[in-house]
Amino acid sequence: MTRFLVVPQWQGSPAPRAMLLVDGAEAIAEDLPRSRTTVLTVPAEAGDSQGTEVLRLSSLRGTHDLIVEAIGEHTEPTITIGGDCGVTVGAVSALPGDLDDVALIWCDAHADLHSPETSRSGAFAGMALRATLGDPLSPLRTRVGITPERTVLVGARDIDAAEEEHLREASITVLPAEDLSDPTALAQAVVATGASRVYVHIDVDVLDPAEIRGVASAAPFGARLTELVAALREVRAQLPIAGATIAGFAPRTPDDAVHDLGTILRLIGALA
Repeated sequence: MTRFLVVPQWQGSPAPRAMLLVDGAEAIAEDLPRSRTTVLTVPAEAGDSQGTEVLRLSSLRGTHDLIVEAIGEHTEPTITIGGDCGVTVGAVSALPGDLDDVALIWCDAHADLHSPETSRSGAFAGMALRATLGDPLSPLRTRVGITPERTVLVGARDIDAAEEEHLREASITVLPAEDLSDPTALAQAVVATGASRVYVHIDVDVLDPAEIRGVASAAPFGARLTELVAALREVRAQLPIAGATIAGFAPRTPDDAVHDLGTILRLIGALA
């Protein structure tokens, strides 16, 4: 049975209103089953860079360790509710067993493939996918095991030049949002990696702005909710879900939160 871990982390976000991620995580938590949900107490302070190029790193490190500990206490698959995309680094690190059988689906309007050296913002969320793949330059402790060859980047359309260069050098499969019109395309890409289980990361800004209001950095021409849900259900029919993340929900008003919660819950339903 799926468990839920709510991590209202905002410190990895580049958004001017990053604290809205706390409101988003708390709004989702209200609609989750209480008996199977743990809400982490994330330090409110920004933290410091600890001599690196990564902003608020001390707070990010503390929360990372809390995530690993909380997920490690249970054997059931966990859906981690962010917060910013950086929560996935700890969630993947906490997966049981070796990671050499795990495929990673990364659904995001942005590639999140910066290193501390290429990031202009210094925000860790923009480095989260690269860190999850075991980047040796990552300032957060990560487990090596998931490879670019077993990674599918879905719906990315706002990609910086440095990330484009990394994509050309890596062997990450890129699946544009329009390819989700075929509900089997994502599952086929994952099965082709040879993995026997899959971790799914969803930043809700992967969706088209017409589908969701509560995102910090909307980008046009995103995924349609019905198509993404159908694609995820097909993935589940092919491989077990080892864990998942829903991140990036940042409603500006309580009305926006209410408006979008149905969308969020449909994504969670497709994973659980």
